[in-house]
Amino acid sequence: MTQSSLESVTTADDAGAGSRPSAGRSWLDRYFHISHRGSTVPREIRGGITTFMAMCYILLLNPLILSGPDASNHTLSHAGLITATAFAAALSTLLMGFVGKVPLALAAGLGVSGVLSTQVAPHMTWPQAMGMCVMYGAVIVLLVLTGLRELIMNAIPLALKHAITMGIGMFIALIGLVKAGFVHASTGGGPVTLGPAGELAGWPVLIFCVTLLIVFMLQAREMPGAILIGIVSGTVLAVVVNAAFDPGPKAWRSGPPELKGSAVSMPDFSLFGQVEFGGWGSAGAMTVTMVVFTLVLAGFFDAMATIIGVGTEAKLADDRGRMPGLSKALFVDGAGGAIGGVSGASGQTVFIESATGVGEGARTGLSSVVTGLFFAACLFFTPVTRVVPGEVAAAALVVIGAMMMSNARHIDWNDRAVAIPVFLTVVLMPFTYSITAGVGAGVIAYTAIKAAQGKWREPGAFMWALTVVFVGYFALHPIEHWLGVK
Repeated sequence: MTQSSLESVTTADDAGAGSRPSAGRSWLDRYFHISHRGSTVPREIRGGITTFMAMCYILLLNPLILSGPDASNHTLSHAGLITATAFAAALSTLLMGFVGKVPLALAAGLGVSGVLSTQVAPHMTWPQAMGMCVMYGAVIVLLVLTGLRELIMNAIPLALKHAITMGIGMFIALIGLVKAGFVHASTGGGPVTLGPAGELAGWPVLIFCVTLLIVFMLQAREMPGAILIGIVSGTVLAVVVNAAFDPGPKAWRSGPPELKGSAVSMPDFSLFGQVEFGGWGSAGAMTVTMVVFTLVLAGFFDAMATIIGVGTEAKLADDRGRMPGLSKALFVDGAGGAIGGVSGASGQTVFIESATGVGEGARTGLSSVVTGLFFAACLFFTPVTRVVPGEVAAAALVVIGAMMMSNARHIDWNDRAVAIPVFLTVVLMPFTYSITAGVGAGVIAYTAIKAAQGKWREPGAFMWALTVVFVGYFALHPIEHWLGVK
């Protein structure tokens, strides 16, 4: 679908809205096409609140993922991270509401945050990492404006797209297990172990397990807001255990579950604008290029599918996937990468939880405005979010990882040409602690197997170009030694 065709759909929607009698319709109705899309203001408000309740867990999870040290052993302020996460989500979602005019909410993409914390920060400072986040956002915006985004999406096999989502899910789940203390680096024997010495130790990891079970049980009963309810339940349990058994402040990885001082505070914008471009010499040009490419993959693969999926559920998309404001929605989603980088929160992307608001009747951007305003209000409640222990928040990471694994149902496991690349993509992301490695292995395996089957034309020029790039990435150090560079 070309950019012009997307805009024509938007124009058609606007024209359709304008063709209805405007007498008696408020400016709010006219701007968001509320009655034209068969909705009402109360429905939009209810949908916006529902979406916020379904995805506000990101205020806890994103700071948890980005809490590690960078190459200079500097860690980001926890209060600053919460403020940055809330601010970036609020701004991106408000833009989606006012510009895209569709019921989609954005927040920090956990896949992007995982890349930043595990692949970027160990090689550079956090401001430089956020600079790369801005770069990847600019790349996505450029792809949208030139119409290349859809071409790239279509060039990558559907099975590998599902594999990337599954692999990121496994990767996020492993981060949650490590953050909770459920999985430890082994001091002997295997590379990892259960707990610090082959067994779970301490009250906090037990609370993690209970929280995880609560969420899974609620999801099995199809309870709306299962993740949020689980986090609240786990936090209440943690407060009770901390008061009754006093495991000590050092037992809790992010501090004891206590409210210190007032529940309201001024936002901490210390991370805003902390962005640097350049100074990446220690990481190497190839590493920087591949990391930016990985951020693009982690940030935009699910976005178009999510936007179309939610739009279809809202009955805004036609049978060809066209919907009003699609090009604008894709643009805002891409701009979310830059917004998150400047804010210090990592790239923003559309959340599938937007579907919960649609289920409540949301059909327009007004619901996104409501969601964005709720995120903005959270800027002043940082002390409340700090009551939630890291172990409780980590349980939500594992849950999200499990949800992302549902893409396995789309894979034809009997087709070895598909199953092997998918397997390598999924397992190597957590096993190597690198999304780039998983994507690279899957791409190389896919083209190599197709070539072995005599179907070397099937992958297409783009996939073969990616294969060459990833072969160079994996063989970089041997090549440098061979050339005498190192």
